[in-house]
Amino acid sequence: MIPPKRVADRIARSVAKFQQVLQIAKDRDVNESDTVSIIKDMLAEVFGYDKYLEVTSELVIRGTFCDLAIKVENKIEFLIEAKAIGRSLKESHLRQAIEYGANNGVPWVVLTNGIVWRIYKIRFEQPIGYDLICDFDFSILDGKSEEHQEKLFMISKEGIIKDAREEFQLKIQCLNRFILGAIILSEEVVAVIRRELRKVSDGFLVTPENVLHVLENEVLKRDAIEGDEAQKAQSRVKRFYRKASKDAGEEPAAETPASPSQPQDVSFSDQLLKETKQPEPKTE
Repeated sequence: MIPPKRVADRIARSVAKFQQVLQIAKDRDVNESDTVSIIKDMLAEVFGYDKYLEVTSELVIRGTFCDLAIKVENKIEFLIEAKAIGRSLKESHLRQAIEYGANNGVPWVVLTNGIVWRIYKIRFEQPIGYDLICDFDFSILDGKSEEHQEKLFMISKEGIIKDAREEFQLKIQCLNRFILGAIILSEEVVAVIRRELRKVSDGFLVTPENVLHVLENEVLKRDAIEGDEAQKAQSRVKRFYRKASKDAGEEPAAETPASPSQPQDVSFSDQLLKETKQPEPKTE
């Protein structure tokens, strides 16, 4: 989902600034606390959250404070596990983030050191599962690229309101054997196969049942069309075809209301820029 122009302009303007900030912080090898301060600034200036009202470091999960949580209209939208900018993100850090989300019933978690961002969606099943939905290196983003803007929009406040993260998840999950198998077995594709078979067989007509039988028993692998994941994919494809015309006529989502104004202060990120006497980058 491409962000609205107002959000796209904000992203283009702020990405260049924070690439400078992150490089300065990396060169200084700042600690985890200072990295968290930078991430808070990014959540405000890049992603559009009110860092006084919607970003908190005081969420307690089973007696332990989560690094950061994004809370919009009294609902926790993301849990963020943050590490010092100089640390590589490891499997143990991911397990900690997933545990926080699972224990608090929050499906969306972010693991980041300020530069590398990884967004996960928890599957509340037994045992708990999770999917990597998106990851990116902030230091090499192009703030004007629609592809990169889409990734940032997914985490933004405006993106939450417009279900951008759910749409992004659906998009990346489309290219798997279950979805492809469900599409191939759909009435629409079977009808196309019957038509093409009639062309190559000089008018010989086969029934949909004949086509499905061969596809299911001789063409497709069994694990792609049987089991829970296959059934979910088949249901999803059927829903899509049923609602395709209706979805095309939906009204666009409303713009995000502006956050309440807060007292202006000098952020940690601005202090880093000022100390190194580097002007904020200009965008065209």
